[in-house]
Amino acid sequence: MKPLPLVLLGALLATASLTAAPQPPAGFRALFNGRDLTGWHGLNPHSVVKLQGEKKTAKLAQERADFPKHWSVQGDELVNPGTGPYATTDEEFGDIELLLEYRTVAKADSGIYLRGTPQIQIWDKNQAFDAKKADRKPHLGSGGLFNNTPGAPGRDPLVVADRPFGEWNQFRVRQIGARTWVWLNGQVVVDGAVMENYWDRKQPLPAKGPIMLQTHGGEIRWRNVFVREIGAAEAARILAGGK
Repeated sequence: MKPLPLVLLGALLATASLTAAPQPPAGFRALFNGRDLTGWHGLNPHSVVKLQGEKKTAKLAQERADFPKHWSVQGDELVNPGTGPYATTDEEFGDIELLLEYRTVAKADSGIYLRGTPQIQIWDKNQAFDAKKADRKPHLGSGGLFNNTPGAPGRDPLVVADRPFGEWNQFRVRQIGARTWVWLNGQVVVDGAVMENYWDRKQPLPAKGPIMLQTHGGEIRWRNVFVREIGAAEAARILAGGK
């Protein structure tokens, strides 16, 4: 069989690339381009929060260098085996609506950081409740604001909405100020609860920060990561109770 002419091969590759590009809904834009790690870097904020000066600078540089060693693109999926720094957007965001899909494995423990702050939790709902770890409630499902104070609104999800392993889960997240809404697979799991500032609970949530996709001990796959920034007028209308 004769090899394809270079012109035809190039056209086929270009077509494949266009086909694989994510298609955000109207008003949204893709944060993950479905092809490479452009727009993202590596950071585990817990590893640098107590560092200063040259030690902090060196650690930040190391995590950026380690990022492509742990994260890869497979098809249209952003994939991590459960190791390395978190996938962190180069951009910072304030009031947003975020859409994304994820698929993970048994004993999962992952999440989504908003404004660089922990976190919308992702659990393995099949894990049994352990009374010795009373603050951890994976059996209640994913989507809660796990780093809120135990018992605070939003800490635990309102319903169990996780799909079985092997299936993709869909998150819709809206955050205005510190108020956070989370829908998991079309069901409301957090309804306008205040996300606490994990780093200093005496301070309000930062006005802006990166979106971070956590990796924590088990494979997780992400795709169709889309964001829409919410303007002041829309934010005021939503907070006032408008649709």
